[in-house]
Amino acid sequence: MAFTAHSRSKLNHNGEKLTPVELNGDVGTNLAPVSKYREALPQCCAVGAKNLVLITFGSTLGFSTILIPELQSKNSEIPTTTEEITWISSLNLFLVPLGCFVSGPISQYLGRKRTMMIANIPFIMAWLTFHYSYNTTMLFIALALTGFTGGLIEAPVMTYVAEVTQPRLRGMLSATSTMSVILGVFTQMLGGSLASWRTVAMVNLTYPLVCFIALLMVPESPHWLAAKGRTKEAERALCWLRGWVSPAHVKTEFIGLCDIVMKPVETTSEKEKLWKFYKKKTCYVPFILVTIAFFIGAFGGTSILQTFAVVIFEEMSAPIDKYTAAVFLGIAELVGTVTCVSTIHFTGKRLLTFFSLAGIGSSLLLAVIYGYLNDNQIIHGENYTWIPMTLMIAAAFLSHIGIRLLPWILAGEVFPVKVRSSATGVAGSIGYIFMSIANKTFLYMKASMSLSGTLFFYALINFIGGIILYYILPETEGRTLREIEEHYAGIQNLKDRPKKEELPFKEKWAATNPTAIYDDESKL
Repeated sequence: MAFTAHSRSKLNHNGEKLTPVELNGDVGTNLAPVSKYREALPQCCAVGAKNLVLITFGSTLGFSTILIPELQSKNSEIPTTTEEITWISSLNLFLVPLGCFVSGPISQYLGRKRTMMIANIPFIMAWLTFHYSYNTTMLFIALALTGFTGGLIEAPVMTYVAEVTQPRLRGMLSATSTMSVILGVFTQMLGGSLASWRTVAMVNLTYPLVCFIALLMVPESPHWLAAKGRTKEAERALCWLRGWVSPAHVKTEFIGLCDIVMKPVETTSEKEKLWKFYKKKTCYVPFILVTIAFFIGAFGGTSILQTFAVVIFEEMSAPIDKYTAAVFLGIAELVGTVTCVSTIHFTGKRLLTFFSLAGIGSSLLLAVIYGYLNDNQIIHGENYTWIPMTLMIAAAFLSHIGIRLLPWILAGEVFPVKVRSSATGVAGSIGYIFMSIANKTFLYMKASMSLSGTLFFYALINFIGGIILYYILPETEGRTLREIEEHYAGIQNLKDRPKKEELPFKEKWAATNPTAIYDDESKL
């Protein structure tokens, strides 16, 4: 509390509290300036260590892509039934929400860094189980471990990046989270083209091992340390993260940090009234929007395309090796994610979303037409096998510039602050459940409707979903959270509300006032 008292004692000549900018000038007058590169480097290192956890999780999501076709082959080492294959494609996704449920409390008790470090242990156990599996039970155990642990890391990875970075770097470094997961998926597709699934499983052991070592070398979140009363450790961590500087360089930021984490918590009566917010239009309407976006993203075909890429390319008689084709699909997803992150600020969410859905639907529909013409021997398919392969890769790219990322972005901004944390967590869990159901039903749909019929169903979902979103998806890019909440409250529609340019003093304030993110503010 000494820090709070000290900050209150800093007054200007009018007897008013100094602004953060004035405080920075007061504290740093006699200190040598720290270069932006030196400030950014340790923050990039800390976020990079965190991203290794997400690469590990992404590798568990992509492993089924190379495992399933091996299990379905005639010479499979582990005999499996169709029912077992459907569980292998979806079991881990079913268990992610369960891990999310306990992620926040564990992260709050153990700390962000320690929780991420401990999470590497079940990942190591899972990869060893995969490598030495001799029946489907062992595969199920490994999948359950990866799914639950994937949910367990959700709170610490989201809060850690927000709490160790400066505002000017936070947006860019936060965007690396999704790219890390996609990169992890891509490593499996690449590995599957070079080695057997058992060898890939053993190679995957390096990810959690390297991650554990990397996390040892970066500090714990200074916000968490300060909240636990470990102010000396928090100050040392902040000095490390701001360029390995002296305490004098971070004095102002540290004072503000201590003020933030020591704010009073909600009273019991306030918590009891919280449930009433869920019944308001400002909560359930955006929840329906996010849920619909998750549904379209899961059942629009691109979710199963990632899991069953090798199987689909084999059935389509791809002109190149099926695993190589899966590698190109992984590259397309990665490039699509980067494209979305770099362009969404300029194009807005609506344009990217409709372009994405129209492109996916058209790609799938053209693949259906090709299948019909080939099945009825109207064309000689062996001369045009590159067409369906190209269309599938195009669909993967188009999905990751829009609909696959849209619900995750919306979930962080459309809910009112009172219920944002819990509503986002529930919506994210529903999204994982949708993806698991889509994966589990794919083989049954393909058996009863044929691959062309299944792709036609997915194309319809994209077209119908685009029509629905056209009427219910507002353009939230460049809007404040208050404007979005007022839109759903019926005060003023965003379409009729002119955008206001940010005032310079607001930018200066935001640049000098980092926001603490608490464990219950889940973004998964």
